[in-house]
Amino acid sequence: MIKEILLGKTEDDIFHLINPYGFNKSHAIVIARNLYKKGISEISQFQGLRNELRNILSSIMSVGTFSPVKSEVSEDYTIKYLFRNDEGKQFETVYIPDNKRYTVCVSTQSGCRMGCPFCVTGKYGYHGDLSAGDIVNQIVSIPDSGRITHVVFMGMGEPMDNIENVLKACRIITSGWGLAISSRNVTVSTVGITPGIRSFLDQSNCNLAISLFSPFADERIRVIPAEQKYPVHEIIDLLKNFTVRKKRRFSVAYIMIKDVNDTDSHLKGLINLLRRSGIRVNLLPYHQVKNDMNVSSSDERMHYFKHNLVISGISASIRKSRGADISAACGLLAGGEILS
Repeated sequence: MIKEILLGKTEDDIFHLINPYGFNKSHAIVIARNLYKKGISEISQFQGLRNELRNILSSIMSVGTFSPVKSEVSEDYTIKYLFRNDEGKQFETVYIPDNKRYTVCVSTQSGCRMGCPFCVTGKYGYHGDLSAGDIVNQIVSIPDSGRITHVVFMGMGEPMDNIENVLKACRIITSGWGLAISSRNVTVSTVGITPGIRSFLDQSNCNLAISLFSPFADERIRVIPAEQKYPVHEIIDLLKNFTVRKKRRFSVAYIMIKDVNDTDSHLKGLINLLRRSGIRVNLLPYHQVKNDMNVSSSDERMHYFKHNLVISGISASIRKSRGADISAACGLLAGGEILS
């Protein structure tokens, strides 16, 4: 008998599995809390349940957690983990300790099919979507899982291309019966897939980040092919007109490349695109890939952009790079050795 996997199921999913045996929603919540909040990996050790329910669960289900198969540690203490699920899909996860903030960067797909030329993950190819369980496992199965304060969906894959599993994972991460991480501390990043963004805005309170590259459509389409079908100016208009609740944040990730997208013209275009939107700009350094002639903008240029954005009424910050030496920084996942 093939057992169902518990990891990745919501309390509603669990209820539907145990209800035929005469158990109710409160039992499902207790099971979910054992699985997510307490991190118990053996059903026989679940607490607060009658032996009858534990025995039934053990006969039809398994927890389904699995450990990383490899890890690398950066000189800045960032750790990159390689996972491989039962289907053989491989994906990477990054743990970033920073004072009292402990962030895990999760993948939503094995590889990616968006085809962005500056992103190494795209060169790895697309090997399939990850389940909600695969996504949540990246948080609960790393050694420092108990310290996690923030989760970012900025690893391998395009979250809006796997929206159903991403939404379910977000629910598990933020629910009281789940990992109970505040939705204000969870950010999902996308190159811009409008139908997925609409679903995400309506069904989740987590933060949203848009990978922009350029404020100009003719430039952006050469680097982010999704621009052709889903123009980013339409997505920005959608965000401008969306009523934000519970201190939810919308942001733009702008990776700066010297003499490519860091000119005064780009700065003016960025200001025009985002003025009066309430959208924050996170400026990031560019990471070179193999046989790449492009280099990151200078620190001075990045500070120039930040200053002019701020005085134009647009919140902006400069994000420091983490884990570049082990190919764990933005756009580099699957850039190092990956198991075959």
